[in-house]
Amino acid sequence: MASTLDIRRRIKSVGNTKKITKAMELVAASKMRRAVQQALATRAYARAAWDVLTNVSAVTEPELHPLLVERPVQRVAVIVVSSDRGLAGGLNTNVVRQTLGVLKAQTVPADVITVGTKAADALRRLNVNIVAAFPNAHAHPTVADLLPIVKIAIEDYVAGRYDKVFVVYTDFISTLAQKARSRQVLPIRKQELKEVLDDVDNSVAVKSVVFQNPYLFEPDPEAVLEKMLRNLVTSQLYQVVLESLASEHAARMVAMRNATDAAEELIDDLNLTYNQVRQAGITREIAEISAGRAALE
Repeated sequence: MASTLDIRRRIKSVGNTKKITKAMELVAASKMRRAVQQALATRAYARAAWDVLTNVSAVTEPELHPLLVERPVQRVAVIVVSSDRGLAGGLNTNVVRQTLGVLKAQTVPADVITVGTKAADALRRLNVNIVAAFPNAHAHPTVADLLPIVKIAIEDYVAGRYDKVFVVYTDFISTLAQKARSRQVLPIRKQELKEVLDDVDNSVAVKSVVFQNPYLFEPDPEAVLEKMLRNLVTSQLYQVVLESLASEHAARMVAMRNATDAAEELIDDLNLTYNQVRQAGITREIAEISAGRAALE
């Protein structure tokens, strides 16, 4: 059995760990509040963008645009969004598992584009074909940060390198619930986007934008649709990054809270063990004194 000195040292060590996890929990909670506010704010824009696209495409011929036309699938791309840091519970593990599920469902070759080092490291160990890797270390990501990823997704799809583009990310549901999801971003399918944005409506109050015909397009309807479709893809990927960021901070906050609670329980158990060992030592000393006195008599 360990000595009282060893137990005291372990109690102090666990106490120091508890202080660290508690501080990390508070930092993650602060970051999570900002990230959630940013994610909720852009959801309204995503809903409005869908409404505008629906109204404009109703008076154009969207089937002629390459971002809308579906073609035989010969190669796909999968954009995976994870975190750059760990200590977030099973967040990154779930993203990797979801990615493997998407890759397994494909019957054609697939390329992976990672955003975040955790998914990149895990997928490399699994010999997944990663063609591009980007960090995901921004506390406040902007649309400009995503332009290289958007450029790869759109231009390679238009050029025919990829016939489908998927994205895997973590959807922020609540502070205690985050879910790894995957969905197709290219070609743009209206029904799928509508279902995604209907989920947005369930989590934040958003008013639909309704326009009345006729329209006046400058310079022409096709040019307007071209600009809107590219912006729509950009906004969807930006929303995915924000959802993943909010999920990361929420998962880390919960993980650090659980670690703090576990440290408290361990300290209580160690204190109980310390008192038992100390009491056993006292009892043994009393017994030795009593036996010595009896021998002298």
